[in-house]
Amino acid sequence: MRMKNSQEAIRRIIFIILIFTSISAGARETDTYALFTQVAELTARREFNAALELFNTLGDPAAQTSAVQLMRASILNSAGRHGEARTIASGIISREPNNVDALLVLATSFAADGRDRDQRTHLERVLRIDPQNLKAHSDLGYNALRANSLRTAAGHFDRALAIDPNYREALVGRAILFRYAREPQRSENLLNQAIRQNPNWATPYHERARLYRGAGFLEDALADLDTAKRLESDNYWISVDRAITLIEMNRRQEALEELNRAVPLSPESFPAYVYRAGLRDHFGDFEGAAQDYTVLMRIRPEYYFAAEGLGIIRMRNGQHAEARDAFLAAYRQAPREFRYALLAAYNWMRAGRPADPRQFLSQVMRTAPRDSADWHLLRLFHDLSGDLDMAARIDREQNLDTRAIMTFYLGLYHDARGHRNTANTFFLRKREMNRRGIIEWNINEMLLEQRGIRAQ
Repeated sequence: MRMKNSQEAIRRIIFIILIFTSISAGARETDTYALFTQVAELTARREFNAALELFNTLGDPAAQTSAVQLMRASILNSAGRHGEARTIASGIISREPNNVDALLVLATSFAADGRDRDQRTHLERVLRIDPQNLKAHSDLGYNALRANSLRTAAGHFDRALAIDPNYREALVGRAILFRYAREPQRSENLLNQAIRQNPNWATPYHERARLYRGAGFLEDALADLDTAKRLESDNYWISVDRAITLIEMNRRQEALEELNRAVPLSPESFPAYVYRAGLRDHFGDFEGAAQDYTVLMRIRPEYYFAAEGLGIIRMRNGQHAEARDAFLAAYRQAPREFRYALLAAYNWMRAGRPADPRQFLSQVMRTAPRDSADWHLLRLFHDLSGDLDMAARIDREQNLDTRAIMTFYLGLYHDARGHRNTANTFFLRKREMNRRGIIEWNINEMLLEQRGIRAQ
């Protein structure tokens, strides 16, 4: 919603400027009016840099007025240049502390930088000056929504709609809350209203698509996303949601193409990489998937599934040192997932000598519950003995998932020790257990495929 807030601020300030031009004189009035009309057109087309360049052609005193400067600041916000916008708005507030438009521009710049508390402070200041300010009420609604304060958000949206039942930002915000509250009909009614009144605005189509996708109406969702994409082609989240919808429709190639388009729109946002890595893996583009996992590990290290995915791909390629490092990264982020420690240890052994991970495993064993399956598997890899005891434990294990996990790692142990035929026996036994809901299933199938052992 942050970009749309900037767009609304621009519309408000253009109105102020047009009033200003109406009291200008002669040819200059016509020239100034034409310039701001062109700025408005460029902004509507999201050609922000071109719009900003036009301000350099505007002479004094018009260029120095607060209204013109705030228009420029609003466009800077839309262009992602939030610091510059904030500098302009702050300067105006220092001279005009009750300038509502300057406070709104400043609040929008804070929101764009994720500084929600600062945004809220400035919006509340606006309401003390202008209690009926629609934008402040609506933006506070979105601020509360991001904080998951749903009741507070609803109150702000309801107050905005009480002032103006057609205020489009509040219509969409309230519709989102009705979707969260599982009141789909009320949500759809508000979104339909917003679309009827604003047919060229992408946001209500996008939100209605989310509503439809959640209800399982995938064709309707895709139709709305297609419209939203046409109206706002550079919107990262529209592109990502469209890709997710295509995945759910089993149109994976189209989804991959959409994600390839989404990534450059916001290179530091992680969802597109997550879905694209999975699709690349699905289509056998393992190096492409590895590249996405590597980016994810950089921008979102706590998302340890990326390190897991990279580790599996490096195992596939026989790059055991790199696989070890990836699984160690996953384990550092999820230190209670002892299977990452075991996968790291296996690859460590394959990359060097069997005893190399012993010190690491000794440290991990101190954190594992004593006499758990994890602890005994860690001890197996640490001691480099005890495989017969482990086989007996597997036979006694009642939990089928745990039995399958123990069988797989016993196979890995033998593989790391060079007992290839014995390892294959356990990998085949793991396949026969058919426990597909654990991460070891895919690794097990990968190892059997590499050995030329096909499913019967």
